[in-house]
Amino acid sequence: MSEPQQPSQATTLPAGAVQLLDAEGTLHEDARFTPYLADLDHTALQRMYRLMATERRVDAEGTALQRQGQLALWVPAIGQEGAQAGALSALRDADWIFPTYREHLFALGRGVTPRQLFELFRGVSHAGWTAEEHRLQPYTLVLAAQTLHATGYAWGIQRDQAGWDADRLQREGQVALACFGDGASSEGDVHESMVFAASYDLPVVFFCQNNQWAISVPATTQTRVPLAQRAAGYGFEGVTVDGNDPLAMYAVTAWAAEQARTGAGPVLIEAHTFRVGAHTTADDPTKYRTRDEEAAWAGVDPLERLEAYLRATDAAGEEPDAFFAEVAAEGEELAAAAREAVLSMTGDAIAPLDEVFDTVYAEPHPLVAEEKAWHLAWQAGFADGPDDGPAGTADPAGPNGSAGRGGAA
Repeated sequence: MSEPQQPSQATTLPAGAVQLLDAEGTLHEDARFTPYLADLDHTALQRMYRLMATERRVDAEGTALQRQGQLALWVPAIGQEGAQAGALSALRDADWIFPTYREHLFALGRGVTPRQLFELFRGVSHAGWTAEEHRLQPYTLVLAAQTLHATGYAWGIQRDQAGWDADRLQREGQVALACFGDGASSEGDVHESMVFAASYDLPVVFFCQNNQWAISVPATTQTRVPLAQRAAGYGFEGVTVDGNDPLAMYAVTAWAAEQARTGAGPVLIEAHTFRVGAHTTADDPTKYRTRDEEAAWAGVDPLERLEAYLRATDAAGEEPDAFFAEVAAEGEELAAAAREAVLSMTGDAIAPLDEVFDTVYAEPHPLVAEEKAWHLAWQAGFADGPDDGPAGTADPAGPNGSAGRGGAA
């Protein structure tokens, strides 16, 4: 058996980062966060590993399906399973998650099926699932917009829970988890969200997965200091965590959720991890990343790290090989079912775009009505062919003369 690969400079954690489970799967004590692992029994640890392994297999199938023309796009999350599994396991079922477009483990862990997930990326569904059923909002492709949504929802949670004492908040209080990446941290929406959340001590946990690359821009260009340090400027605490250590992620998220849940205000978690694959299947990471960097991060793989811990502590059961074989088989079954589901979608069409305007708000809205009218006029202009151009008096630049209202993702 070869010697375990030691972390290189590329994988060195920022000073003060929380790590409980090292690259070899050995657990270390931390006076502040280790006590939060008390609730992680063998069943919970096995579920965490199962989520990580099966998501990785479904994730790989998503890339294959897109390469074969069956999905319009796929956003790989391989390498970030530890960050997501640890955070998800620390939340309560009643807590709300506001994802980006890469939180596949969150989705599967909250009961979203691979079919529902792939419906979104094939373009046959606007969301794929009902948020209320899973306490998981639809994926947000507009960078950082979900941080505003999470903060606003947390404000609503706080108002609903007004007057609750500390004991009730501890028992029944909810939190909102706002997911974003290191690239999105440069968006103004993140700044606005944190200002508002801090001003009102809202029950929101900001969860940044720093996977080292904002498409082709390295994290070192995004920020000169660990992103978690930014929280101090808003007046709340930020913690940098080894995002490839699912146990540290669990402990820190459990602590952060407790802070937010009981009225102590927001917390920022920066999960220091790595995106193994491309930013999306429209991207080629070989243009900006080296093989040496990828190899270094492979040596601190979160799935292998947790497997080593489960084997060393007998948490995988009396027959660990049987447990890991079972999980692998389940991943293959999920991937096969997902493929079959996607192939059965042939011919399915997304609901008419006209209907999108009718479901933005619960009640009619004049600006949305204006946009729908412009859309219908523009659409009618192409009835006899795309060369005819927009019909009627509709402004080609859009309602109110706004050409770029939607922005670019």
